[in-house]
Formats: sequence, C-alpha cells, structure tokens
Amino acid sequence: MLTAFARAFKTPDLRKKLLFTLGIIVVYRVGTHIPIPGVDYQNVQTCIDVAKGNQGLFGLVNMFSGGALLQITIFALGIMPYITASIILQLLTVVIPRLEALKKEGQAGTAKITQYTRYLTVALAILQGTGLVATARSGALFSGCPVAGQIVPDQSIFVTVTMVIVMTAGTAVVMWLGELITDRGIGNGMSILMFISIAATFPSALWAIKQQGSLADGWIEFGTVILVGLFMVGLVVFVEQAQRRIPVQYAKRMIGRRAYGGTSTYIPLKVNQAGIIPVIFASSLLYIPALIAQFSGGSSGWKTWIEQNLALPDAPLHIVLYFFLIIFFAFFYVAISFNPEEVADNMKKYGGFIPGIRAGRPTAEYLSYVLNRITWPGSLYLGLIALVPTTALAGFGANQNFPFGGTSILIIVGVGLETVKQIESQLQQRNYEGFLR
Repeated sequence: MLTAFARAFKTPDLRKKLLFTLGIIVVYRVGTHIPIPGVDYQNVQTCIDVAKGNQGLFGLVNMFSGGALLQITIFALGIMPYITASIILQLLTVVIPRLEALKKEGQAGTAKITQYTRYLTVALAILQGTGLVATARSGALFSGCPVAGQIVPDQSIFVTVTMVIVMTAGTAVVMWLGELITDRGIGNGMSILMFISIAATFPSALWAIKQQGSLADGWIEFGTVILVGLFMVGLVVFVEQAQRRIPVQYAKRMIGRRAYGGTSTYIPLKVNQAGIIPVIFASSLLYIPALIAQFSGGSSGWKTWIEQNLALPDAPLHIVLYFFLIIFFAFFYVAISFNPEEVADNMKKYGGFIPGIRAGRPTAEYLSYVLNRITWPGSLYLGLIALVPTTALAGFGANQNFPFGGTSILIIVGVGLETVKQIESQLQQRNYEGFLR
C-alpha cells in the first residue's frame, strides 16, 4: 500500500489528484471545528468534558461526523444525511419501477438518481438539523450535564431557523466536497470523507484508553487494545477479500465468417456481499425506541424497561437483538441488491452458462443457492465484529463506537482497500509497459 502511494506521488497527474484530495480533507476538518451561530461554545466544551466519551444515542452519528455533532459545528450532520439518502434511494429502486428503469438507462439514469439523492439529502438535513437544534435547546443532547440547557442561550425562532439553515448548508457543502474528490481527486469521495471522520477519532479514543488504564500507568491496556485492533484489521481484510468465484463459459457463435465468444470468466460473489449496510440498519433500528424514551417525559414503566434493556449497549437483550438484526438485514440487503434471475437472463442472452448447470431458471436457482450459503458466514462475521467493542473492549474503557470496533473498523478497512485499488488501477493505466520494451 505504501509503495502504491509512493509511486503515485512520482506520477505528476496522480500527485495533483492526491494533493487536491488532501486539500479538500483539510477544508473538511477545519469546518468540523467552526461552531454555528447561536451556540455557547464554552458550555458545549464543558458538557463534552462531563460526558467523557459516554455519548449515548448520538455516538454513532457523532462518529460519522468526526466529532462535529456534539460540538454543534457547521458540519455537525456530516455525511450521514447523504448516506441515509443513498440507502433509501437504493431500496426504493427495487420498489418503484421508474427508479428501476432509470438504473438500467446507464449513465443518464445514474445522473438522474444522483440528482434525486441530492434533493433527498437536503430534505433529510433539514429534518435532522431541526431535531438536533431541538435536542440541544432542551438539554437532552448531554444528559447529566449541569449547563446542558444553556447551550443555546437565545431560543428565539430567528436563531433556531438560522441554526437549521447553517447546518443544512454545511451538509450541502460536505456533499459538494465529496463530489469534488470523486471528479477531480482520487475518486470515491463520500467514502473518503467518511473514512477521515472516523479516523479523526483515533488519537483521542486511544489516549482515553491509556488514561483510564491502571496497569503500568495504562500502557498495558493501551498495548492490548492496539493488538486487538491489529488482529481485527487482519480479520476484516481477510474476509472482505474472500469471494466465491462461479465459473462462466461463453459458447462460440458464428457471425458471418467469424467466430465470437468461447471465453471463460467468473462471477465473483463476496462473502460479505452486503458490506456495512446491515450494521447501520441494525444500529438505527435499535436507536429508535431508546430515542423515543429519551424524549418522553415522566418515569413510566415502559420507559424504564427500554432504558435498562435497549438503550444500554452492554444489556443482554440489546446484544441479542443487535446480533439477530444484523443477520436479518444482511440477508435482506443481499436479496434486494443481487438478482439471480436477472443475472441468469443476461448470461443466457449472451450465450453464457455455468458448466454443469443449464441456462435459464436452473442457473438462477443455483446462484440463489450459492448466495444463501455464503451469506450465512458473512452475516455471522458482521454480527461478531459489531459486538467486539461490547464484549472484548468494554473492560478497557472503550465505548460502543470505539474506532477499533464494529462499524468503524469495517468502514475504515473497506474504504482503505477500495482507495488503494483505485490508485493501483490508475498507476497501471499510466505505467503499463506492454509486451514491447
């Protein structure tokens, strides 16, 4: 990986793309530290110090925003509205025929779906920004902080609307920065911004582990967490690269006096075909009842039960539900993102077949059988990785959103592998020697 980056910096046009990407990253990180108007910055810092890493329900969104959410900055919402909008559009593509037709139109249809994603992102940013401002005004953003109700001193309508507009504009700027990286940088812009947001929490989280440790002034816990993190990175890389290759043979066809086809290829089916989506879905679904309980007044029995069994990440019921929801959403997402019948029809149309399997419906049934078989270990792997912070790192003072656990490690490794592949492919295009030297 380091060799690929070193070779990229020696190539002039790739060096410009890398430097441009680094510049955008600097702008993004600066924006995550600029508070929005109407917020008392000193009270926010006081509440963050009181929380001491216990971020509650907002920990996942705060991780995706690089710590900007709890600091209530102009990029407080981060990339989450765009991620949510992309997932919603991808799910609606299966349900709405118009979107499915646009997806099949190629580049023009993709551009139209991207435009719809932008509109939905702005709408979600307005909704989430309004919820964040209301939460900050009520003091529920930092439960247990004595000055939580004074984060927004002026609670007039004008100040509230201004805060929502600024956060919505910040989300639009983040979306624009990601598209700039995709067009003029090294590509994969939104994922890179997500990668940077999560990686920005590494130093503070690791240092918190060291400060809370008691063995050898915290260095034993610090080293143990580093070793566990490296092991998890190796495990995630191994599984993310694992795939089942189904061989496909194309028959020869005579067109005029020429023979076409007769080639062999394969269909790569990844073990983790769903990626990080099931973990995000499961986390979001479990946050809903806890969020409702947090905003409801009083101390009713159902609220107490939710706070004790669903809101706490180390509660047994929370762990069990989280694990089974990840498995369910893994199968659900694979079912809507990979259509065996469509793949079988395309193979039949172009004269392709799987050796030993008849074309058409038998091929679709075989692909469904293989996909279900490899989705089981992939879903179990996602569930176990997501539960590592709760089960293995809780004794070292790490919370559920620790960078070496669950959602964050999957995103970091996945984006890192994809970025390295893109750089290597661009290097191969520019430095291809061919068979003549």
